[in-house]
Order: sequence, then structure tokens, then C-alpha cells
Amino acid sequence: MSTPPSRIPTTASAGPVSYAIFQLARAHRAYAATLLRAMDLHPGQELLLMQLLDRDGQSQSELLEAVGLDHSTVSKSLRRMQEAGLLVREPAAHDRRVMLVHLTDKGRAMRKPIAALWQTLEETSARNLSEPQAQSFVQTAYAISEALSSRPLPTIES
Repeated sequence: MSTPPSRIPTTASAGPVSYAIFQLARAHRAYAATLLRAMDLHPGQELLLMQLLDRDGQSQSELLEAVGLDHSTVSKSLRRMQEAGLLVREPAAHDRRVMLVHLTDKGRAMRKPIAALWQTLEETSARNLSEPQAQSFVQTAYAISEALSSRPLPTIES
């Protein structure tokens, strides 16, 4: 089993699981960002593309809900992706205020590269884990995610 970093801040000692999650998320995001840069994508854009590859023609609101990012981040990402020729945005016929997002041929061509990116990310991330450890990690990660999303925010004393 891997050992934790030797310099965990003393204030984080009350939350070793949370600090480990922070370190993991930071390392994972940095590696993913490196892979994404090689594809001329910014972090989060692959998530939007994956959603559109599964169901093209979603509204911006649907995409916001699907990826769980804030409005300004999604809007900025979609603008950049449109400028890169990956998608187009157009008003919906039923309501001109609703913007529908459609992939271009260039955007649809990202399916295989994105799948390869996720496979590389998975292989690298799980390379030191046995199959049972990997399965246990996935279950644990989803359990933590569920715990975080289903609890009211506590009051933190200062």
C-alpha cells in the first residue's frame, strides 16, 4: 500500500480521507490536462463532448446539469469549442431563448481519441491496483460522492 505524503498540513490531520481525495483529484486532473492539451482540449471539454456524443442536440441547460459544472465554465467551454469547430449552437425552434448544441463532423471525430484518452487515464491511474482494489475504489468513490451530495451543509465554526 502506498504511503501518504510526509508533509500533510497539521490542519488537515482531522480529515485524512478528505486530504487524500484532494491530492488524488489534483494529480488526476493534472495528468488528464496534459493528455487533453495534446488533443487541443481544455479540462472539462471532453466531458461536454462525451455528453454530446451520447446525445447530440442537447440544450446548454441539459449539458450544465449533466456535467455538474457552473454556467460560466460551460458557456466559456462551449464558446471555445465552437471557435475550434467542434460544435455549433443554435436557437431551438420551439423557443428561441433555448440554445441547442450540435457536434460538427470534427466534433464527432473526437469519439475515438476521447475513448483512447480515458483508457490511458484509466490504465495509468489503476496500474498499481489489483482488480479487487480497483473495484473497491470505485465503490468507495461513489459512496463518498453520494455522502457528499446527499448531506445538508454543516455550519463551520470559525
